[in-house]
Amino acid sequence: MGIRDIIEGKREWRAHIARVDALPPDYQIVYKEIQKYLFKIGPVELVDGSLLSGIVDFFEEGVASNKGVIELIGNDVAAFCDDLVKDSRTYADIYQESMIGSQRRRK
Repeated sequence: MGIRDIIEGKREWRAHIARVDALPPDYQIVYKEIQKYLFKIGPVELVDGSLLSGIVDFFEEGVASNKGVIELIGNDVAAFCDDLVKDSRTYADIYQESMIGSQRRRK
């Protein structure tokens, strides 16, 4: 990864955060909770940025439709996130697979 890639990545992240900051306060709070949860469970797709951008797109549509954030995602942020990434591999999955593989090699 070159310096230009790093600079472009920062530029894209700042633009993303500006979109989040433009959301109503209740949406911002929920977005930050979603982001924290996703960073914790670590879906592999999170790296390319499309997952978080898609959530902001979804929230922007909800705001435009005059819907509350709870109307969109329900009462359980974790359940919403789990549903988003249910078919995704996580870094925890990769780690677990590597541990199982290393245990098999020892036998």
